[in-house]
This record gives sequence, C-alpha cells and structure tokens, in this order.
Amino acid sequence: MAHRLSVLVMLVMLVPAAAQATVSPAFRPVDVEIVADGRGPLSQYPVQRGRDGNVYRAYLEARNGQNYAVRVRNRTGHRIGLVIAVDGRNIISGAKSHLVRSERMYVLGPYQQATYKGWRTSLAQVHRFYFTEAGDSYAMAWGDDSAMGVIALAVYREKPRAREEVAKPSGDRAARKSAAPAAPGTGFGNAAQSQAVRVQFEPEHTPMARYFLKYEWRQALCDRGIIACGQRPNRFWPDESASEGFAPYPPGYWNNVTRK
Repeated sequence: MAHRLSVLVMLVMLVPAAAQATVSPAFRPVDVEIVADGRGPLSQYPVQRGRDGNVYRAYLEARNGQNYAVRVRNRTGHRIGLVIAVDGRNIISGAKSHLVRSERMYVLGPYQQATYKGWRTSLAQVHRFYFTEAGDSYAMAWGDDSAMGVIALAVYREKPRAREEVAKPSGDRAARKSAAPAAPGTGFGNAAQSQAVRVQFEPEHTPMARYFLKYEWRQALCDRGIIACGQRPNRFWPDESASEGFAPYPPGYWNNVTRK
C-alpha cells in the first residue's frame, strides 16, 4: 500500500468505491479560516450557490503582498483527509487539482487543528502563500489560470483502520510587496520550516464536504456588492436630493454659476 504524508503531506491510494453517507447541511466537518500575517482570520462573506448542503462558498478580501495561511480544525471524532488546492493547484504536489482522493492530502486527527502556510517542497519546508497579482502567482508559472483566486478544500472520511498519530506543521516568515492590480493570485513565497511525516490513510470514494473561498481585492468586493463600501452619510448634513430620488447637481456646478 502507498504511504501518505500526514498533517503535512500524504499520498492517497485508489481503492474500490464505498457507499458515502451524506453530511447534514447544518453540520460542517471542519472549520476553515484564512489567517493573514498581522491581520488574523479574514472575514468571510458566504454566498448561496445551489442546494448542495455539503458545499460551502464564501468571499474574502485579499491584500496585495500579504502572507497568509489556511487553518483547519477537525470537528469530528475521527481522522480525516484534506485535499487543499490554491488557485487550482494542490498545495503538496503543486499539480493541477480536481479535489479527488487520488491526490496528495494532509491528515488531521480527531478534533485536531493545523495551519498550512505554503507550497510544500519537502518534508521539512514550505514556501509561504502570499496574495499577489495573478501574473505573479504560482499557478500562472505553470500557465494555469483555470481556478485563479480560489482556495478549495475537500474533506474525506477514512475507511476503518487502526489509528495513527500525525504531526503538525510549523513555520513562519515575513511579507512582501503591495499595489492594487486587476486580479489576485497566490505567490510562491519565502521558505519556512514546516515538519511533516508520512502516514497511511485510505479515503472514502467521495468527499464528505467541500469548501471554496474566493479571494478578491477590496474594490472587486465593493463592485460585486459583497461588502458595503459607500461613504457613511453625514448625520448633520443629509443628502436631500439623493433621499428624494432627484438628480444631484454635477460636481463644481455652483462654482461655475457664481462666476457668471
């Protein structure tokens, strides 16, 4: 049987399909947070897409040049496998991801929490995730923009087997550049220490839940109406024309009138 990398890397083997119990929409098997260096967990703005209760989708705001990590907490009493993809690339193998069980995955023990800080380049090292322009992203280095700006995660139950301990990742490093480009992606940042061990894990045929987090620059979230970005009204000087539905005077109109 093939081995897998634990709470850090893990290879999956294909096995005969098994019946998969559905997950109640009211229960999520994991909590997923995107944690930015110096900002903490980023606010998520959930969106409703279809009626699949096993799929969670949300927007979040990216800031150019900022390092971030994916933090996952297992809410179940058993081991689970996590296929994690950033911009459509598996964060362990770097290969194009379809979130399937044959991909490399991390393993979380019962009620365990782990933080995944970057692209894994060995059992001892990752290269940090950071928000950047799509053209500077790791995915675009491979000519792949098919899932740009999306952090995706598929959660797999383990088929019954003997329990094994798994290790936690570690490591950290500093931030990068800043600007405000057209579309965001995730770069291949500075190296950081992050230990991993290999464990055996046999996933069920289909994931019990999937998570999709779409990160955008703030202006894009404003334009989409995901967050409210308008100026707050002056409580001592209400905008009468706007409140009554009439056309406002154009900027500078009264200056031109007084000159005539």
